[in-house]
Amino acid sequence: MKKIIQQSVEESIQAKQQFFKANIKSIESCVNTLVAALKKGRKILLFGNGGSAADCQHIAAEFVNRFQMERHPLAAIALTCDTSILTSIGNDYSFEDIFSKQIQALGKKGDIALGITTSGNSPNVIKAILAAKKQGLTVIGFSGNKGKLKEICDIPFCVDSKTTARIQEVHILLAHILCDLTERLYFNE
Repeated sequence: MKKIIQQSVEESIQAKQQFFKANIKSIESCVNTLVAALKKGRKILLFGNGGSAADCQHIAAEFVNRFQMERHPLAAIALTCDTSILTSIGNDYSFEDIFSKQIQALGKKGDIALGITTSGNSPNVIKAILAAKKQGLTVIGFSGNKGKLKEICDIPFCVDSKTTARIQEVHILLAHILCDLTERLYFNE
């Protein structure tokens, strides 16, 4: 077990170091985009499946409640939470529409759409990203190193790993950094 533990930790550290070394400028740009949108009264709409859905809820909570500082809430909504909306859309239309219909209903030009798919190909995430772009939202994407997501996002963050767990570990650290820097910049700290 010790060997597996050490290997997992080493792989996680390596994936994070490689990703953040390659993406510092994109992260800074993304933070500026988030702050500008939030200062204009816009919101962040987050969506993904499975563990990525849980990450969406986690990230939305960090923006709405607080991350590191006591401050005014920032507008963020995880589109993964309303079971009545998700099941009615999934039943009446298809599972591929569960996020795109919410983007159509809630998204306004200037908002931020943040889609997460470790494969880069989740059909419902891709469809929501396309709907967001059509409506004039800025699209941020978190994914692995393959798939369509990186081709269609305004700000793609693609983790170069084949292991879902390592990709998700980078995603949550990235989300924490985006939250931290956004609240610091927004509230001039």
